[in-house]
Amino acid sequence: MNILKSALYALLFLFPLAGCSSWASNPTFKMARHLFPQESNTDQVRLDARYQYIRVVVEGGVAFLASDSPDVEATDQDAVWFSAGREVLRFRNGRLVAAVGLPTEWRNVVLPELPAWSELAGRDQSFKWVRIRDVMPGYLYGIPDHLSLKKIAPQVQSNLTGIDPHTLVWFEESLENGPAVQAIRPPEDLPPARYAVRVNGANASVVYAEQCVSAKLCFTWQRWPVKAGKQ
Repeated sequence: MNILKSALYALLFLFPLAGCSSWASNPTFKMARHLFPQESNTDQVRLDARYQYIRVVVEGGVAFLASDSPDVEATDQDAVWFSAGREVLRFRNGRLVAAVGLPTEWRNVVLPELPAWSELAGRDQSFKWVRIRDVMPGYLYGIPDHLSLKKIAPQVQSNLTGIDPHTLVWFEESLENGPAVQAIRPPEDLPPARYAVRVNGANASVVYAEQCVSAKLCFTWQRWPVKAGKQ
């Protein structure tokens, strides 16, 4: 681990993800409960300009996670985000591929080669694909999620802030139904994930998303601070 990543763990202005009881039960959250209420004005939060940030909302609480990657929007590398409580989220083109330090962890996620968001934005039909993930606790390895991704109407009620939702292309990604699929699923289903994508010609990037790692553990994230025209 490089020096910058180690330093991120010690930054006092990075607030551990908390707000709902399942996250707050994690011992790391008991060490520091510096939380912003969801309705607070987080635009005034002073963040170190050396790092990139995401604003994470979890039932009534707002937190900021940081990354020292020079280009977190690169499509050929993962974006890794750290909290002061050592929770780590890793995304690939806006999709969650690892989450550790949480009550439910996604230790590893295998994604196929997926179309670019700009290409998906031009599709009228849903796109079906399979994700493989390892989950703890419970030692659940190689869980196949049969997913269906489709465009949806802009979501006017969400945790997106500072951006007109109608300027983004919205997607919903849900588990498929059916007896054959149900037979190989873990005991609980995951709520749908949603992605809000800014598309500029062939370039596109996720600026906001809603994600669940279990049926009871969900969060939203948004690139921060909000920047005009891009994030």
